[in-house]
Amino acid sequence: MSNAAGRRFFLNSTALAVIAALAVPGPAQAADPIKIGVIAEAQAVVGASIPQAAQLAADEINAKGGVDGRMIQVVTYDDKSSAADAVRAFQRAVSEDKVQVVIASYISEVVLALMPWAARLKTPMITPGAASNEISLAVHKDYARNKYTFHGYLTSAALAQSICDGSKAVLTDLLKAKTAAIMSEDAAWTRPLDVGYEECLPKIGLKVVEHIRFSPDTGDFTPIYNKIEAAKPDLIVTGISHVGVQPTVQWKNQQVPLAMTGMNSQATASTFWNDTNGGTDGVIFQSLAVPGAAMTDKTVPFGEAFKKRFNGAPSYAGYMAYDQVYYIADAIKRAGSSEADKLVDALEKTDWTGVAGRTQFQGKDDPFTHSIKYGEGYVTGLLAQWQGGKQVAIWPSKIASGQVILPAAVKAAAR
Repeated sequence: MSNAAGRRFFLNSTALAVIAALAVPGPAQAADPIKIGVIAEAQAVVGASIPQAAQLAADEINAKGGVDGRMIQVVTYDDKSSAADAVRAFQRAVSEDKVQVVIASYISEVVLALMPWAARLKTPMITPGAASNEISLAVHKDYARNKYTFHGYLTSAALAQSICDGSKAVLTDLLKAKTAAIMSEDAAWTRPLDVGYEECLPKIGLKVVEHIRFSPDTGDFTPIYNKIEAAKPDLIVTGISHVGVQPTVQWKNQQVPLAMTGMNSQATASTFWNDTNGGTDGVIFQSLAVPGAAMTDKTVPFGEAFKKRFNGAPSYAGYMAYDQVYYIADAIKRAGSSEADKLVDALEKTDWTGVAGRTQFQGKDDPFTHSIKYGEGYVTGLLAQWQGGKQVAIWPSKIASGQVILPAAVKAAAR
């Protein structure tokens, strides 16, 4: 063989070897990262915790070797609280960045806008904070199309029940409250929440004497509080998230002589004390966990790790996002794949005890398909109260670190 022929033989053989190596699956492919897209309201009080908690979970999993050697890569997108921006982010995440699953938003309108895209692009999506019943109801109504969406937070119906369960123990049994006014912002998540309030408050001994729904753009709550006071309720039960600090600040500044409880999603974040300049003192709110409250043996260590890294406590959506990265990783490990349909099947079989409690999803036969189960032994949430700059758990009793303290204005009115 001539030297030239030898060189040609060597080059051809090398090229064939390279092609063969690329064509056969091997360790390089097995080590491809698992990409989780996180679409959230990064500048919002509640939404900021979502990508932070997701990244913390991913780093912990990666430090232990990832999922069968595959590292988790979190790819974040700020939707700026806009459904249109969220849709564009979802399209980019799947089509350009090649994520295999998406954790998305605490805003119900955003998640509802993303559901058709999860279906169209066949990409599993889990919400860590949107509550609207319509999310899981839509999965039930058209499972074949919407099976890619998972309602990873309490539905509005379950949220109302959690608040009623806690209010019975803390406000009707202990403080002997008998009447209530419902005050909720007009949003997709509060419509079923208010229906739930109307059903469950009377069952725990609280007669509803006023019901006000207001625009999230409301700036002056004086007329609203005047109308509520005229009805003479013992307390106000809220459904507020997107309206900002005004209802809380004005409740405090105007010395409204009524205890405030219910859902105030911004109050779940540790920054809310400074955001309201202490106006949140005395506000009772529902959350999934607060610092020091051991919902499970994982809750407190997570809270401490989050505070050390991000200099504060997560919002309720942060607790859920952290758990979701873990049970997504668990589902991929059980499925042996991150392929969409296999991952959906594995997620449906989730049985994961995380920082918020034990997560299982409702099945196809339940009206709230793919919503997490609520109740004893699953995720229940808690009631907490802002007291002197701290979030203090007051219900359930097994994790409570304090008792409810009535604000000065409420005490004065009671005398």
